[in-house]
Amino acid sequence: MESTELKSTLSLSSIFALRMLGLFMILPIFSLYADEFSGATAALTGLAIGIYGLSQAIFQLPFGFLSDRFGRKPLILFGLALFAFGGIIAAQADSIIEVIIGRAMQGSGAIAAVVMALLADLTKEENRTKAMAMIGMSIGLSFSIAILLGPFLSGIYGIRSIFLLTSFFAVLAMLVCVFWVPNPKQVQVHRDALPAMDQIRGLLKHAELMRLNVGIFILHLVVTASFVVLPLALRDYAAVEAKDHWLIYLPIMGASFVGMVPLMIVSEKKQRTKQVFLFSISLLCLSLLLLAGFHDLRWGLFLGLLMFFFGFNLLEALMPSLVSKIAPAGNKGTAMGIYSSAQFFGAFVGGTSGGVVYGLWGMMEVYFMLAGFSLLWFAVAWPMSAPKFLHGYMVNIVSEKGSEQETEQKLLAIEGVEEVLVIGTENAAYLKVDKLRFDEQSVREISLARD
Repeated sequence: MESTELKSTLSLSSIFALRMLGLFMILPIFSLYADEFSGATAALTGLAIGIYGLSQAIFQLPFGFLSDRFGRKPLILFGLALFAFGGIIAAQADSIIEVIIGRAMQGSGAIAAVVMALLADLTKEENRTKAMAMIGMSIGLSFSIAILLGPFLSGIYGIRSIFLLTSFFAVLAMLVCVFWVPNPKQVQVHRDALPAMDQIRGLLKHAELMRLNVGIFILHLVVTASFVVLPLALRDYAAVEAKDHWLIYLPIMGASFVGMVPLMIVSEKKQRTKQVFLFSISLLCLSLLLLAGFHDLRWGLFLGLLMFFFGFNLLEALMPSLVSKIAPAGNKGTAMGIYSSAQFFGAFVGGTSGGVVYGLWGMMEVYFMLAGFSLLWFAVAWPMSAPKFLHGYMVNIVSEKGSEQETEQKLLAIEGVEEVLVIGTENAAYLKVDKLRFDEQSVREISLARD
């Protein structure tokens, strides 16, 4: 990776991380401080936690499409400005409704697809997968830091300071965008980074991808609903003060990360992805049943949390990789756009349903509801086909109008090429290849130039 590409990757990763850090810091603490806002009920507290997911799901795809017309950086700056203003509204709120408005505004600055498209503009095809993986790691790291930092800082400075801090993070991200992120030489269409309208209908009918969309919807429903009641369980049943919750999360998160490494190796190196995937869903379900029955006992709460985060972190690592493996050639950007929208909509439904169920019945019923959703997910995932271990590969090609099918046939005849999509108007060919058998030299011999 060249120095410019590394700079682009690190700067865009930091933008992603700062924004997600701001969103995630509210999750483990808001239930504890919701009573500070007038009109707060359990249902409205859950809505305040999850509402960002609804606005983000709505604006995720439009932001990506608009960036092709108005430019990547202007859309990123606009989205970050919305995020900052939303944090200020929530910090100054007197009522829970004002907090909900602020959180909804924060979610409406849905810049994820735009950041990925800018990354694609700034990196070569052969380095793009590594660059996107670094952004993925930054998101995972921001979640872990947020779970620790939110309780610690709110215990000292209060919940309103956390909202202000999210706005400060947004301003920092804007400065990174202006002064650190390089300007692309040209804005290009990248079907492996941005959604394409003409692919959405077909992918919504793709059975294997829809299993993953249902799965990520349920996973983020579960985690968001859990954080409606989890902080209350730690305070009321484990007698842990709000400012000390991070001391519980730290060893649990650390142990879950260490434990998932061998299973990730088995998944990728031994090509046992389906087995590891189903095991992770099972573990998530068992953890929720344990929390439903024994959340009022310290051992049950802590063991349930360890199992929960083990399963959650493993699934978060596995699922984007599965989308990449399963998405047809040239469809990854659209597949990831639909997947991300399902993820954020799940967060909205989780926060809302968790608050409603907790307010009407109680904590045990919330966890039983989530265990039921996890069982449903397991039933949906069980018939999945074992994914092929294929990798995306994009090349530039000048193809005369009407000759796309002929070019596709030539590419499919090359050893290791499993799928091909040629887009003549974009001078691009998108391939899915088996790296162990891929004959790259033959690609060059039919006058394809690497991007």
